[in-house]
Amino acid sequence: MEVVPLDSVAEVAVLGADVLEAVVRERAGSAVLGLATGSTPVPTYRELIRRHEAGTGPSYDGVRCFTLDEYVGLPPGHPQSYRATIARELTDLVGIPAERVHGPDPTPDRLPTAGQRYEEALRAAGGVDVQVLGIGTDGHLAFNEPGSSLASLTRLKTLTEETRRDNARFFGSVDAVPRHVLTQGLGTILRARHLLLIATGPAKAAALAAAVEGPLTASCPASVLQTHPHVTVLADPEASAELERRDHYREVYAAKPAWQGL
Repeated sequence: MEVVPLDSVAEVAVLGADVLEAVVRERAGSAVLGLATGSTPVPTYRELIRRHEAGTGPSYDGVRCFTLDEYVGLPPGHPQSYRATIARELTDLVGIPAERVHGPDPTPDRLPTAGQRYEEALRAAGGVDVQVLGIGTDGHLAFNEPGSSLASLTRLKTLTEETRRDNARFFGSVDAVPRHVLTQGLGTILRARHLLLIATGPAKAAALAAAVEGPLTASCPASVLQTHPHVTVLADPEASAELERRDHYREVYAAKPAWQGL
């Protein structure tokens, strides 16, 4: 795991965009991106859009995208569905058409097989090249709440009240937040070839420290990242404030050979 404490959200966004663009260029028309929603990755997505509109970004022809999760129980086309959100915040704006953006299927009569079908779609695509991740205030990853199996696959989950309160800002009230989601499991996430965890703001500091420096435990689902061979953590000063080895991480990153990249 490479932890990169940075000086601002803007720096996080630039490096995050660099990681995603690098794989799009390297894979030249066959990249598979794993996309997270929520407020944390938005500055990175805006940086990708800025570069695309300026003509300095890569071509997204042929790029396929898979979202981490989807709410269950929202009406079709609801603006807070994750398919609608990722289209609005990134994919439509860089020219990735809707047919190349995939998410778990929350259709009520297909829910029993939704997890299995999404696992099959991910495998058929050849797996995810780089997966964008955020971290919840309780250490959850995607919607794998504390207590989730570290080997879990895509499945239906019930949201905790803490997570529903965290997401109420998108819906106007906690009562409007769905109680169920379909989410990639921790085992599913770990199959991606590169995991890019973005953490910003003081509310994420304790969870990030537990995930990076604490024990491997289902009580902090994001700690499972410690078992993956290629994880990059980008954090602003507030999110990295509780990392005991923050100065060490800074020193290591400053001395990193340029050819290594992220």
